[in-house]
Amino acid sequence: MIRAARLLAERVPGLKLGHFTLDKHLPVAAGIGGGSADAAAALRLLAKANGIALDDARLFEAARLAGADVPVCIASHACVMGGVGENLTMLDLPPLSCVMVNPRVAVATKDVFTALGLRAGQLRVGVDEILEAVTLPGAGASAGEWIIQLSGGVNDLEAPALRVQPVIGEVLAALRKTQGVQLARMSGSGATCFALYDDAVSADRAGQAIALTHPQWWVHAGTLS
Repeated sequence: MIRAARLLAERVPGLKLGHFTLDKHLPVAAGIGGGSADAAAALRLLAKANGIALDDARLFEAARLAGADVPVCIASHACVMGGVGENLTMLDLPPLSCVMVNPRVAVATKDVFTALGLRAGQLRVGVDEILEAVTLPGAGASAGEWIIQLSGGVNDLEAPALRVQPVIGEVLAALRKTQGVQLARMSGSGATCFALYDDAVSADRAGQAIALTHPQWWVHAGTLS
């Protein structure tokens, strides 16, 4: 948050600053963009206090330099991200009922990418063809249509993350055993995993069941949109 504020101050002479109080309820190093969301929240607050529009190029540049996931958190909308996070395409995503689970084990993104084994600048084999072939559901598509489309994809970081923290496999197995689950994946570089359900009732019940059998884990049922 402080780094993001300093980056904006470097680009906006006379920027009015203040004090931040962070009340954080998300696990750290969890693969769900908590730190990026914190940085984006700081930038949004400073923008509001200084009359800066959210599409101001100076704000976007500060967000980009603060971290690859900060621009999409500034947008605060479901997006397809390109480049190193600076190219955003808004999605018309319907509400998706979900459960997120973290085994309260921190996973360093650097360790996961090291386990992935790519050299600097190297791409996954066939990534260009995959990106060209992706067709996302159009406006007005149902949650079911989105889940079908997402089921055809993978998280390339899941396998290396499992080598770094095998407990991720236990989380995925627990989610996939819940009633009504339609899709379960690891989020980002882990260790948080998520599952999608047909409705909020099913998601709530699944979250309660996992919290009961794994009281040491962080569990949250909610909606993605």
